[in-house]
Amino acid sequence: MGSRKKQMADAIKEAKKHVAFAKLNNCPTSPRKMRLVADLVRGEKVENALNILKFNQKEASGRLEKLLLSAIANWQAKNEDADVESAELFVKEIKVDSGSMLKRLRPAPQGRAHRIRKRSNHVTLVVGANNNTQA
Repeated sequence: MGSRKKQMADAIKEAKKHVAFAKLNNCPTSPRKMRLVADLVRGEKVENALNILKFNQKEASGRLEKLLLSAIANWQAKNEDADVESAELFVKEIKVDSGSMLKRLRPAPQGRAHRIRKRSNHVTLVVGANNNTQA
């Protein structure tokens, strides 16, 4: 590997050290309902986001709370020497994409049938640390 390539790889590796992510695939909730809760925590500090999710009454908030705890644990595994409280972690990015659809038939009047689409989604949550406290 050339010297410039190695320097660039080291720089990318150092930048990724302050970021951790967690994914939730095929969650049986519609993406629209999940986005309502995801918008509440986007850009928030981790402590505030956990409080918001804990006291929100929507079903999606329980799933996102578990996902956020997983992302924090992933960040902690990357940075064993750093402290979570002093790192000032925040929700850098949260993305909700639609997943596969289960198609079901519901009986309708006069011998017809209506299609019911049971939607699912994929959630990607990225947690980042403030770099100015790390340096």
